[in-house]
Amino acid sequence: MNNSNNWLDGAKGRRFITSFSGGKDSVLALYKGMQQGEPCGLIVMMEEEGKRSRSHGLPTALLRAQAESIGLPIYSAKATWGDYEEKFIELLDMAKNNGAEVLLTGDLDMPSTGCWYEKVTEKANIDLAMPLWQMNHRETVEEFINLGFITKIVTVNLSLGMRKEDLGRVLTHEYIKELEERGIDPCGEGGEFHTTVIDGPIFKTPISIKQCSIFSDKNYAFLPLELD
Repeated sequence: MNNSNNWLDGAKGRRFITSFSGGKDSVLALYKGMQQGEPCGLIVMMEEEGKRSRSHGLPTALLRAQAESIGLPIYSAKATWGDYEEKFIELLDMAKNNGAEVLLTGDLDMPSTGCWYEKVTEKANIDLAMPLWQMNHRETVEEFINLGFITKIVTVNLSLGMRKEDLGRVLTHEYIKELEERGIDPCGEGGEFHTTVIDGPIFKTPISIKQCSIFSDKNYAFLPLELD
């Protein structure tokens, strides 16, 4: 992968579909894309049973609420890890048929070779935009907060310095300073944590949520969210 402005400005003046997790990076990338081009939908990959997203484990109702508040349709498919790529490309083809020219993602750091998004966009014959590509991690989170987005920590990796007490916390300037003092990347790019965005400048109305019981699985702890 190169570091040309093509990755940063690839959505300029064009219709784009966003790979959407419901977390801070995909939401910030969508915001930046909307300043340049025209969004036409959100790609969300679901687990095999179709009840939760494969990336962040968000329930269908919460994802729909986010999409409705943003004002965009969802392109979704149930997938195993075995057929994930095939299903993703099928969704790209559907989006292309509805006018999408570009896939936009919220990735900051990707391998220098073998980028998965490059591979799938090449197969689908659609362009790729990464508006957050190689941004400074702290500056990325600070921009997200300064824009007025609100996001909660919903997954933590207990083996990477995160704690169960972090679940449910909102990203603020004070909190990201605390994370850094604990040796944790404020973007969670090492897999330290995942977030769910519930409000911000691209949301028509905040997402009203309730926090369910925390549960653990090996090195991870989870805070399920449901619509209130």
